[in-house]
Amino acid sequence: MQASVKWLDNQRFVGTSDSGHAVVMDGDKATAATPMEMVMMAAGSCASVDVVSILKKARQQVTGVEVQLSGERADAVPAVFTKMNLHFVVTGFDVSDKHVERAVNLSADKYCSVSIMLGKSVDISHSFEVRQAEFS
Repeated sequence: MQASVKWLDNQRFVGTSDSGHAVVMDGDKATAATPMEMVMMAAGSCASVDVVSILKKARQQVTGVEVQLSGERADAVPAVFTKMNLHFVVTGFDVSDKHVERAVNLSADKYCSVSIMLGKSVDISHSFEVRQAEFS
């Protein structure tokens, strides 16, 4: 795996993956997410991929998955993450709490490379809620 990051201007950079996808980052938060916000979102998206995949395989009628992330950072430089919580909000028709709990736990303990890697130095917790979807 390879990637590159190129300075654009001010504190803005563009990262390009070896698959050809690009993302802008902004250390000043003026026009894009900061690199640390990207780390948090990477953990959320990695875990979400797992949860959606596991719930689909379990034939759960999921209509939406959102992960709400919160994190705490050290007060000193480097301002690394010290704590992070991934709270999953799963919406669907008759979605089983048991299946969601299993999916979140499998992601946390076995599949999500990003949060498992971060968990070596960050206190990471996971929580979830299930909401009934409404017919439109």
